Amino acid sequence: MILQKGEKIHVIHRRHFEKEPHRHFVGVVDAYDDGIVRATGHVFAVDFVKFAFFRRPDVRTRLIAIASGDVLVNIIPPEVDLEKVVYQQDKKCLRVTDGKKWNLDISELAWR
Repeated sequence: MILQKGEKIHVIHRRHFEKEPHRHFVGVVDAYDDGIVRATGHVFAVDFVKFAFFRRPDVRTRLIAIASGDVLVNIIPPEVDLEKVVYQQDKKCLRVTDGKKWNLDISELAWR
């Protein structure tokens, strides 16, 4: 299997239009079957006033067609506490991080 129950994932939904909002998801795989993952976690969106990502407070369960080509899926190490995941931006890059050891540079995907 590509994804296992309990794996942690970071999902970036591809934008099809310039003004389309950025949609990211961080969660845990509940089930995977034939290219579709059921995952529970949090949506991250962009605050256009601050130009920063923020986590929506409500927990969501999503069905994501990972074989569609419309999403990029990153596997998050098991030791990462998903409640600590934040986005950090500096002049050179945008990172998803737990504030400790793990971080994922998503600069090439985040603001285009």
